[in-house]
Amino acid sequence: MYYVNGPGHYYPHHYPHMPYWSARPQYPTVDTSLLNQSANETKKLMNDANTIIDKLAESQQFSTEVMQAAQRSDHEKVKSLMHATGIASDVETQFNPDGLRLIFKSQIDGKDCCILRIALRWR
Repeated sequence: MYYVNGPGHYYPHHYPHMPYWSARPQYPTVDTSLLNQSANETKKLMNDANTIIDKLAESQQFSTEVMQAAQRSDHEKVKSLMHATGIASDVETQFNPDGLRLIFKSQIDGKDCCILRIALRWR
């Protein structure tokens, strides 16, 4: 079959002098073990985050204590309040006049694998 490219210009459907490479690139087989472990660690982080969010949502007293400690820039008190909820994960707390940030981190074999960040507004 030929294609027309203007009057009198015919080009063949394919170019026989051009090699056709049918081989696909070869990729190594995948190993999902680290991804699976990372997903499981993230589930733990999410469960701990849910614990804190439930406490903030349901307890006005807890929320007040967190906000008051943050207002005084008492990082240790805010962190101890977070851990008093019973979480097992390492959580970093950051706050400013507008809200609270919770950063949950986990490691596998001594290397960072998972980070879950949550930002909550209070102003």
